[in-house]
Amino acid sequence: MWRVNHFDVSADHPERAMKFYEEVFGWKFEKWNGPFDYWLIMTGDPKEPGIDGGIARREDPNAHIMNFIDVPSVDECSKSITANGGKIIQSKQTIPGVGYILIFQDTEGNVLGIMETDIKAK
Repeated sequence: MWRVNHFDVSADHPERAMKFYEEVFGWKFEKWNGPFDYWLIMTGDPKEPGIDGGIARREDPNAHIMNFIDVPSVDECSKSITANGGKIIQSKQTIPGVGYILIFQDTEGNVLGIMETDIKAK
């Protein structure tokens, strides 16, 4: 069984959004050292139930909070998604040093992501 392990927040003004989430929920943020502007979100004690996420500048005006499901293989899972009536919205992308992601739509129109961890991804 695969679980949601990460969420992404899209923001027109990431600094304003980070201030909001820090003030309201006490979340902490750390700049990611990667090839694009991205801040990691720590939502609480890692020993307690819950997931962490990230925040980036909104590139698509229709972007919203997206949950990512951890899978062993994006390629294999994408085949299962389409075989079971889902639709690939954004094909496999590489995130250097992190792994691979893909965005899909389920049979009910919900949009989610899948993520395959691979620290050697380039």
